Amino acid sequence: MDSYGSQRLMALAQQLRFYKPPSPSPDEIEEQNIEESAGKVVSQVGFQESATSIFKDPERFRPKRAAVLVCIFEGDAGEFRVILTKRSSRLSTHSGEVSLPGGKVDERDKDDFETATREAKEEIGLDPSLVDVVTVLEPFLSKHLLRVIPVIGILSNKKAFKPTPNPAEVEAIFDAPLEMFIKDENRRVEESEWMGEKYLIHFFDYETENKKYLIWGLTAGVLIKAASVVFQRPPAFMEQNPRFKFPKGANKDMVMR
Repeated sequence: MDSYGSQRLMALAQQLRFYKPPSPSPDEIEEQNIEESAGKVVSQVGFQESATSIFKDPERFRPKRAAVLVCIFEGDAGEFRVILTKRSSRLSTHSGEVSLPGGKVDERDKDDFETATREAKEEIGLDPSLVDVVTVLEPFLSKHLLRVIPVIGILSNKKAFKPTPNPAEVEAIFDAPLEMFIKDENRRVEESEWMGEKYLIHFFDYETENKKYLIWGLTAGVLIKAASVVFQRPPAFMEQNPRFKFPKGANKDMVMR
């Protein structure tokens, strides 16, 4: 994409191109080459992978891989907004929950950029040619130990995007101001514990066009991080990510509740 809708979007794209997530360890690089499995990206829990101290046993723990698209555009008031979806109520798992467009890595995908934009096209009809992918954030771990790569893209021509939800997967497409995810407003938390480590699950209430949405779990965690990077300041609240170690008996079937 060669043109931008505003100087602010252009400046943001340039800023984000200089962002570099923490470098992966050799073990993480090895794991990234492992064949991935199916699955959409919705979870009650999601942590920045650097906040975890994972027991790395190549025979027992190999995270699956997925990517989500954090698609940012400029609203009518000049604010940065992000595209979100509400999953179909007919789905057997995580029905009706809010998520970012995204899903499993396909063996034909050349990189995380392609995974995220391909899934966005399948789910909401967003043409990849409209999105300028500028960076990736560090991986998150879902409650099922799925490695989720947040991909940040800029949508400069919002009018060219004609939302087309895939009825098999998506019930609604909406957008929200990105900055809300670093403000301590319309937010609540629940404390949980896993293997003796306490952590916070964040819930954001949002209403638009007389519809109410609850944004939480992994999706909220990704958006908190994305907003912190975009606005270059930490959230106005404590995140409290867990720091835990997997025991030697840990395996890919263990989940965080």
